[in-house]
Amino acid sequence: MALSEALSDEEVQAAWVSLAEEVRTGVLLTLRNGRPFGSHVAYVFGEQWSRAYIHVSGLALHTGHLLRDSRVGLFVSEPDRPEKNPSALRRMNLQGEAVLLNADASNYAEVKKRYLARFPQSAMMFSFSDFSLWELRFQDAHLVLGFGQAYLADATAPLAWTHQKPEQKGR
Repeated sequence: MALSEALSDEEVQAAWVSLAEEVRTGVLLTLRNGRPFGSHVAYVFGEQWSRAYIHVSGLALHTGHLLRDSRVGLFVSEPDRPEKNPSALRRMNLQGEAVLLNADASNYAEVKKRYLARFPQSAMMFSFSDFSLWELRFQDAHLVLGFGQAYLADATAPLAWTHQKPEQKGR
């Protein structure tokens, strides 16, 4: 396959699911004094990439940032290895808003169950009063699967991936 040949929506979908399953943590991007601030967080995705969930402490700087400004990003990347070209690592950049998920929300129990299935060692933290679940509601996704394999999607049609061609830079 040529570098510029686009993958099908199904192939792109399978690739992001694979990346999300292989990589359990990402960089949460919040705003601190109007500037990007990155924090390492564990996450679990919803049914599509347009929703992700994090369980974080109210004592953490990023939680304070979320309470002041709900705009958020999540960056997920496969790990770098000496045999890999760092520029060709699979990675996904998502942008949206964060919303506190209250314990009485209709999906709270299901999200907690899925989170604990992925991170069983965090069970104790669900008993800590300062920890909360947050729902990250993403509007846009930028997925890079290697050279010439960058894709864009938005939450209105999360399974429709647009192959990013050079003239689409900066969307």
